[in-house]
Amino acid sequence: MYPIPAHPAPPALPLPHPLALTRAGISGFPSPAQDYDGRTLDLNERLVKRPSATFFMSVTGDSMGPLGIEDGDLLLVDRSITPRPGHILVAMVDGEITVKRYQMINKRPYLCSGNPAYAPISLTDLDCQVWGVVRSVIHEYPV
Repeated sequence: MYPIPAHPAPPALPLPHPLALTRAGISGFPSPAQDYDGRTLDLNERLVKRPSATFFMSVTGDSMGPLGIEDGDLLLVDRSITPRPGHILVAMVDGEITVKRYQMINKRPYLCSGNPAYAPISLTDLDCQVWGVVRSVIHEYPV
């Protein structure tokens, strides 16, 4: 689980992006006759706000599953964001890389898992270096 830097000037890769929104609860596909003006979506432009401060990282483990981060997911992490309570962080804690939600409990800083099987990590007496704030999670479905 090591960071992969984002390309500082990623090449454009625009993909078709229809105007219509598809509701997840409705089965079927949008009609090909729907308005489609040739709009495109570039995921680099959409997700990478600060390329020089962004890296990608793969996740292993089940501690963040209840928060939507599964084993094997790819995280987009931004080093330029100042961490605030509620943010999901990538951090080095006592020499180990971890992904956890930053929380204040009784006015003390903690890194907390989404999975209740894992106890919160108090940052009061540990060496912690924040690598960045998670901006996006890319989850692939088996097909």
